[in-house]
Amino acid sequence: MSGPSGSLADHVCLAAIAEAPTHGWALVKLLRPDGDLGRIWSLSRGLTYRSIEHLVEVGAVTRRGGERRSILEATSAGRGAARAWLSEPVEHVRDLRIEFLLKLRLHTRSGLDPDPLVERQRDLLRPALAALTSRSPDDPVGLWRQESAIAAQRFLDRIGEHIGSPA
Repeated sequence: MSGPSGSLADHVCLAAIAEAPTHGWALVKLLRPDGDLGRIWSLSRGLTYRSIEHLVEVGAVTRRGGERRSILEATSAGRGAARAWLSEPVEHVRDLRIEFLLKLRLHTRSGLDPDPLVERQRDLLRPALAALTSRSPDDPVGLWRQESAIAAQRFLDRIGEHIGSPA
C-alpha cells in the first residue's frame, strides 16, 4: 500500500478509514461528487467498494460484523501506509489539483498538521516550477504549462492562509 502498487482510490479510501472505524456506505457518501472528498475527486460506489475489498484482501483493513453493515477499520499496517502516503508530496505539478488537495483535506479531517507536507511539496517542486516559469513558451502547450506552474507556485505560497477551512 505504501508504494506505487496502490491506486489513488486505495490510498484515499485507506486514509479515510484510518481516521476512524466506518462503514462502506459512509465512504461512498464521502467520495460522491457532493461529498467532502468527492468535491476534489469523486469515485463511484462500485469502485469505492472494489477498493475496500482490495484493502481487506491486502490486510490494510479489517471488517467486523456481518457482510452487510460491517465496520471497516484500518490495521496497524494500514494506518502506517496511510500515514506514509499522506506525508509524501506529489511528484508533478499536474498532481497538485487532485492528489495533493486530497492529502491536504485528509490532513485537516484527521487533525494532522499539513504544514510539513506543504513545505516538502514546495521543496520538491521548486526546481520544476523555476524551470517552467523561467523560459519563454514557444507554443500553446508551453504557455499552458508555464501558466499552470505560476498558478501552482502561487497556490503553494498561499495555502497556509486556508489550511483548516473546509475544502
